[in-house]
Amino acid sequence: MKALIVDDEKNVRKVLRQLGEWESVGINEVLEATNGIEALKIIEKEIPDLIFTDIKMPKMGGLQLIERLNQQSYTGKVILVTGYDDYTFMRKAIQLNSFDYLLKPIDPEAFQQVLTKAVDSFKTEQEGNEELLAEAKKLHHSQLMTSLCLNEGTDTVFLHSIIPEAEEIDFTLLYFYQGHQPDPCINKLSNELQARNIGATFTFQGEENLYIILTAKNQWIYVEQWISENISIPIRLVQDSFSSFTQIPEVFHRLLTALNSNQYRAIRQVDELEALKRMQEIVAYVEDYYMEDISLEKLSKMFFLTREHISRKFKKETGMTLSKYVTNLRIRQAKQWLLETDETIYSISLMLGYQDEKYFSKLFKKVVGLTPFEYRTLYTHARDNKKSSI
Repeated sequence: MKALIVDDEKNVRKVLRQLGEWESVGINEVLEATNGIEALKIIEKEIPDLIFTDIKMPKMGGLQLIERLNQQSYTGKVILVTGYDDYTFMRKAIQLNSFDYLLKPIDPEAFQQVLTKAVDSFKTEQEGNEELLAEAKKLHHSQLMTSLCLNEGTDTVFLHSIIPEAEEIDFTLLYFYQGHQPDPCINKLSNELQARNIGATFTFQGEENLYIILTAKNQWIYVEQWISENISIPIRLVQDSFSSFTQIPEVFHRLLTALNSNQYRAIRQVDELEALKRMQEIVAYVEDYYMEDISLEKLSKMFFLTREHISRKFKKETGMTLSKYVTNLRIRQAKQWLLETDETIYSISLMLGYQDEKYFSKLFKKVVGLTPFEYRTLYTHARDNKKSSI
């Protein structure tokens, strides 16, 4: 915070500097001006939070300075410092909304009291303003999201600043039964998402008790677990995902149709969520170590689950068997290395965990439709032709 002392007498400015326990109240910079005109220039540049000003000064006095600040909608606190114990001055100061006044000679204790009170008042008002601004911003974002959902708006810039970057975003509609007051719950959830930096909530403006939640892919399980533990109000839930903000109208329409057709589910219980989280951990492990030897037996020992349970739940979670999922990950990596490196096909097959180059080539062709050599030749040639034509 900053404070400004305005007085034409140098020794008065010096005394005020020495009297104030500035740092104890959060003020780390104290500026000075010799009159109102000089003060206005400093105020425009530095925007001090507190101003202590003498009443009578050459060029522009304290009362004139306050009048100018009122015209500029100055939001800081102004304290008059004067040697004139005259009610006329005091009444004028009150009319101009000055925060307080001090009489010269300044009493150190009185000065510190006024300083502390002014800082506390300023901070309280700022916090209130920040809350109002935050609420206004949240409402504006909900209005923009509603317009996107109804295909009545195209502004997605605001989403980039509040939704974490991810290849896929989960789109969730929450509907609370009539008669409940879900706003306090949603506000708590919004704070939780912001604290974790995993998503954002929006109030749909076209229908009461309908809310939109966007979260980064694979983060919803943590959100649902938080809801299960913190919100007891019955909730209807429908969910889908998208990869581009331009898909929002389509996804919203599909989810709203499902909701209105009673094709929804409730929030899962904590034990169900724990099981789902465990399966996501298994999938994440496979995605990290797919080039190593991964089997149901190995996963069973690592995660203390039966092979049959992992096999069944893994397919439900990914839509593929474990072996097919691993193969797809390896082939995707092979494609990248074939196009971006000079590694031999034999070397690539070894890095992917295949000891037999012929087996790897046969598997690659089965998935891609081309041998690794044909794939590298075709796409490298196409890429080079594209570069030469530019």
